[in-house]
Amino acid sequence: MPELQHQNDILRAKLNRETSRISWKELLRFFAAGTVIAVSAELDLVEVAIQISNDNKALIEQWMLEKRVDKVSDAQAKDWLETDATLWAVVVRPWILVQQVTS
Repeated sequence: MPELQHQNDILRAKLNRETSRISWKELLRFFAAGTVIAVSAELDLVEVAIQISNDNKALIEQWMLEKRVDKVSDAQAKDWLETDATLWAVVVRPWILVQQVTS
């Protein structure tokens, strides 16, 4: 168990360094390809990325059922485009995880 925690700590540090703010407009082509995943504000973006990297299907499925992790909807994409939204983003191939910037 300590080894897994150590690996997760290393992964967390790596993903933290790779997380950045990005304009929704810069993600439109990825949205069109269906590879952008929205993460709700009550979840930690990096923690979701870790769970996807670790292929934690049970937890990811639970989040999806709760609509806390889901592909970006057309309505959300339109809203973000109209408001020129800036999002937090991190790549977990083949996905780009995004979360709306708060404050």
